[in-house]
Amino acid sequence: MFSVLSYGRLVARAVLGGLSQTDPRAGGGGSGSGSGSGDYGLVTAGCGFGKDFRKGLLKKGACYGDDACFVARHRSADVLGVADGVGGWRDYGVDPSQFSGTLMRTCERLVKEGRFVPSNPIGILTTSYCELLQNKVPLLGSSTACIVVLDRTSHRLHTANLGDSGFLVVRGGEVVHRSDEQQHYFNTPFQLSIAPPEAEGVVLSDSPDAADSTSFDVQLGDIILTATDGLFDNMPDYMILQELKKLKNSNYESIQQTARSIAEQAHELAYDPNYMSPFAQFACDNGLNVRGGKPDDITVLLSIVAEYTD
Repeated sequence: MFSVLSYGRLVARAVLGGLSQTDPRAGGGGSGSGSGSGDYGLVTAGCGFGKDFRKGLLKKGACYGDDACFVARHRSADVLGVADGVGGWRDYGVDPSQFSGTLMRTCERLVKEGRFVPSNPIGILTTSYCELLQNKVPLLGSSTACIVVLDRTSHRLHTANLGDSGFLVVRGGEVVHRSDEQQHYFNTPFQLSIAPPEAEGVVLSDSPDAADSTSFDVQLGDIILTATDGLFDNMPDYMILQELKKLKNSNYESIQQTARSIAEQAHELAYDPNYMSPFAQFACDNGLNVRGGKPDDITVLLSIVAEYTD
């Protein structure tokens, strides 16, 4: 009914997503609080749904529908990202998941090769995008992108968000830091694009440098939720926080269960025609008479800041 990407004490690989992550904790105890002096790491689990899941369509090579994601570990940082391929390309015979998937796989490889600076997540996006532009294999499409980097030593979270995917940092049951959504106009987010030569200048395309970049000091036990707009368009903050209250400790099984619960609820709400979703409310604010959830691909990566043990 759903698929889950999870990362435990040993490297665990997901069948669908091809993601891997190592639990930075020495043991499986509860989550701590405060600011320790040692290195930090992320314990991460993920879950999601493709929009066409109900039709039994699950495309090989994509995380969830046209969404893509990655989690990568380096000695200097834990890095994760989500991307949402722009579905409009399908009208031109282009598979939107190819762009988002290739972008995230390239980001993951750069991190594992150490070709990044933890304090510069925009640099990861820029280098990846440039590689796509220079790719010998033709690639067309567009995607939003959100990159989250935890610098182990400085305990700082560095982020870059382009478009309407995003992240929340939750501490003590409250949102203490979050991404800003970037929209050109209603339902038209900032996006990286590669267009055919005849469409250059016509297809919407933003520079990686346009991404909103932030830095934030995290503490042990902080919860970081990174997701595509399929989550945020269907679940307001208060619903997400209610689900996060069920997270009792920092072992990966508990995180996995909570990530799954959040993704499932968003998926159900997306198909409720009577629900006034955040997307519907935003549409009404823009003069459109809309009600109901927004059927969409949904990707959720849920992380807890924990003590790191190599």
